[in-house]
Amino acid sequence: MSKGRWTAADVPDLTGRTAVVTGANAGIGFETAQVLAGRGALVVLACRNFGKARQAADRIRAAHREAHTAVVRLDLASLASVREAAEEIGATYPHIDLLINNAGVMELPYERTEDGFELTFGTNHLGHFALTGLVLDRLTATPGSRVVTMSSVGHEPGVMNFDDLQSERGYKPNEAYYQSKLANLLFTYELDRRLRAADAPTQALGAHPGVVYTDLFRTRSRLDKALLSPWMRPINFWAVQNVHKGALPMLRAATDPAASGGEYYGPHRKHGTGYPVAVKSSPRSHDVADQARLWDISEQLTGVRYAVTMPPVLP
Repeated sequence: MSKGRWTAADVPDLTGRTAVVTGANAGIGFETAQVLAGRGALVVLACRNFGKARQAADRIRAAHREAHTAVVRLDLASLASVREAAEEIGATYPHIDLLINNAGVMELPYERTEDGFELTFGTNHLGHFALTGLVLDRLTATPGSRVVTMSSVGHEPGVMNFDDLQSERGYKPNEAYYQSKLANLLFTYELDRRLRAADAPTQALGAHPGVVYTDLFRTRSRLDKALLSPWMRPINFWAVQNVHKGALPMLRAATDPAASGGEYYGPHRKHGTGYPVAVKSSPRSHDVADQARLWDISEQLTGVRYAVTMPPVLP
C-alpha cells in the first residue's frame, strides 16, 4: 500500500478462492470481477443478461489469460431466477469465499417485479437478501469468507417506510433508491451480527463507490441528483471518479486482511472521491430495531429463512 493509498495492487493472491459477483457484466461489477480474476480467483459472473455476461467473461480472459471465470444467469427481480441461480451455484461450488452483492438499479419509473415488489426495493435489497440466504451454507463452510454488499451515499437521506415498502401510496424514484440503499446497510449489519452470534467463519461488510460515472448515470441531470448532501451539490462534473477507483472500496472490503465484519468502506474524501478507507454510515443504518424489523419482513416477503438466528431485540 503506497503512502496509505490502497489500490488494486494491494489485493492479495486469491488463487484457489471462489468469488460470486452480481451485475458483473459492466461498470463497477465488471471491474471488481476483473481484478479478482486477475489475482487468481475463480469468478462467477451472476448477471441478468447471460449473453452480456459471457462477453464480459471473454473480456476478462482476454486481459488475463490464466483467469478462471464462469457465468450464471441471475435476475434479482425474480425470486424464481434467484433460486435457480443459487441452486446452480450451490451445486457447482461447495465453497464460496466471496459473495459480492453489487448489482442494482436507480431512479426508475414505477414498476413491479414478477413477485409484486416495487422494482428498486425488490432488486437492490430483496433479491440480494434472498440470494445471500440461499448460498449462505456455502459461505459458512468456508473459513475467512465474506459477504460484501454495495450501498451508496444515497443511503444517507434514506428512510425505511415500513408502512409502505412497496411505494403503493406514492412513489418518488429518488426516495425509493435511497430507501433501498439504506436497506442494504441495515441488512449488512444485521447479517454480520447474526454471523458473529453463531460463531460463523463468515463476515458481512458494506461498501459504497463514491460518485462514479457508470451506466446508472445516463445524463448530467441524473448525476446531479446523485450529489445528495448539501456540501456535494456545488461539486463540478469533473469531480467524479472512474469505475477503476469506484471499485476499490468493494475490493478492499472483500480482500483486505485487515478489514473486519460490520465495517463500511468508501472513498476517503467527503465529496465521494479518493482511495478507499473505512467510513461511517448514517445513524439510521445503525438502528438495531430497524435492522431486525427489515430482516423479519425480508424473510416473510422472500420466503428465504436464514440458518443464522438472533435473539429478539427487546424494546
